[in-house]
Amino acid sequence: MPEPRSRKDAARNQEAVLKAADSLFARHESPEDVTMADVAAAAGVGKGTLFRAFGDRAGLLRALYEARLEPIREAVEAGPPPLGPATPPRDRVPALLDAVLCFKLDNRRLALALEESGSTSPYRAEHYERWHSLLRDVLEQIPGLADSDFTAHALLAATRADLVEHLTGDSRIPREGMRAQLANFVTKVLAAQPGNKDG
Repeated sequence: MPEPRSRKDAARNQEAVLKAADSLFARHESPEDVTMADVAAAAGVGKGTLFRAFGDRAGLLRALYEARLEPIREAVEAGPPPLGPATPPRDRVPALLDAVLCFKLDNRRLALALEESGSTSPYRAEHYERWHSLLRDVLEQIPGLADSDFTAHALLAATRADLVEHLTGDSRIPREGMRAQLANFVTKVLAAQPGNKDG
């Protein structure tokens, strides 16, 4: 029965590739310094195997990004507060954006490489659409909030990888400073909405 074995081999190869890519990207200043040949060699697989599994470099970046994002996704879908669904919407929105920002800070080079790769709009990327959809759905639960679709886009813009890179690298804003600034910004956006009873 060769098929189950080949599926098992493919899964093992994919895991080895993601582990090797993760290690290589972590050691290099720029993701551009890491080639598909480097990843294949580090994983102990042929380049053909790599391209069959991921299609191209952008596909590998997406797979690695998704693998790193999985624990956050699990916390968002079924976890406890502040990310989980039991959290009140006004508290969950800043918690979700803080999680996105922290993820981008922890994965700066990978996030930047992914958002800059390919010729299509970053707003059409699957991971962006997922965050936007989730944030929009939570915003829709806030009474009186106008245009949750646009608000979700505007809030996520504050966590774009190129902005995070600029603020961290060029402006040298420390991690906790960025988190505090984002939380303050989100609070002001939500306070400006008609449904806010405190404002």
